[in-house]
Amino acid sequence: MGRSPCCEKEHNNKGAWTKEEDERLAEYIRGHGEGCWRSLPKAAGLLRCGKSCRLRWINYLRPGLKRGNFTAAEEELVVKLHGHFGNKWSLIARRLPGRTDNEIKNYWNTHMRRKLLDRGIDPATHRPIHAPALDFTVSFSKSEDGQNGKVAISSREQGPRRTHDEFRCPDLNLDLCLSSPSTATTADAFAGLKSGFLKSKIESN
Repeated sequence: MGRSPCCEKEHNNKGAWTKEEDERLAEYIRGHGEGCWRSLPKAAGLLRCGKSCRLRWINYLRPGLKRGNFTAAEEELVVKLHGHFGNKWSLIARRLPGRTDNEIKNYWNTHMRRKLLDRGIDPATHRPIHAPALDFTVSFSKSEDGQNGKVAISSREQGPRRTHDEFRCPDLNLDLCLSSPSTATTADAFAGLKSGFLKSKIESN
């Protein structure tokens, strides 16, 4: 059988941390380092499990922690990192000094998801939610000599104009020149085909 979780041991405190417990944990780690979290509570004189001590230190007591709302630069970095790592908050936290993985996850779910949705961005894929619909128009015009024609294809976005640059689609204008075969060329081709057919018919008889 494996070892039982240390949090299941009797006489361990499971409620809110007191100021005295915080001071004892911080003082011990400053003097001895983090070490083994499983054995740390006993060494520090705490009636807490190792997991509780680790989370308390990482999320609340360790030096350099930032508090409060994220800055614009931090939000931008979180969006970029989330687009690369997805919901791997611990990997994101390693690249965001002073923020914990739990704090980043909570801020993403309560603030950043809504901001992206308001901008028309899917928080999961980081891509536009709706692509603009295009209305195509095709027009044909002949040249003055009647031999050549010109086809113009243009597109226009349907519905109200989007306010975000990423949703704007520039108008397309594709100019295609068509040349119709001359009457003489068509007639010669038909005559040759007819001559060949009559010749093959005579030879077969």
